[in-house]
Amino acid sequence: MSETHTILIVEDNPMNLKLARDVLEAKGYRVVAAENGEDGVALAGSESPDLVLMDIQLPGIDGVEALRRLRGDSATADIPVVAFTASVMAGDRSRVTAAGFDAFVSKPIDLKPFLATLAGLLEGSGA
Repeated sequence: MSETHTILIVEDNPMNLKLARDVLEAKGYRVVAAENGEDGVALAGSESPDLVLMDIQLPGIDGVEALRRLRGDSATADIPVVAFTASVMAGDRSRVTAAGFDAFVSKPIDLKPFLATLAGLLEGSGA
């Protein structure tokens, strides 16, 4: 990849955050991170990431509310946001899709589909 993409990870579990960060940095991405939804929304505004990896279960505002705030701000409305969650029940997946996330990746990370999903969104964003 000629240009380094920036990915914002919003994740409150230190082990999940470290794993995602390590995987993405090993692939050459620049990673910024937040541990709650409020900080994630603020960082998205200040860092203008190419993609946001958003946990759904967060302290404070949850990932769905954080997504609503990102979509409501013209500066962050077009950033692809991927739901990053251990909730893989069919109802959870449909709730995430209905909320307007661009994609869904499950925890624990399954490397090939995880990286393929992110790469596909980054390539499709024109970034």
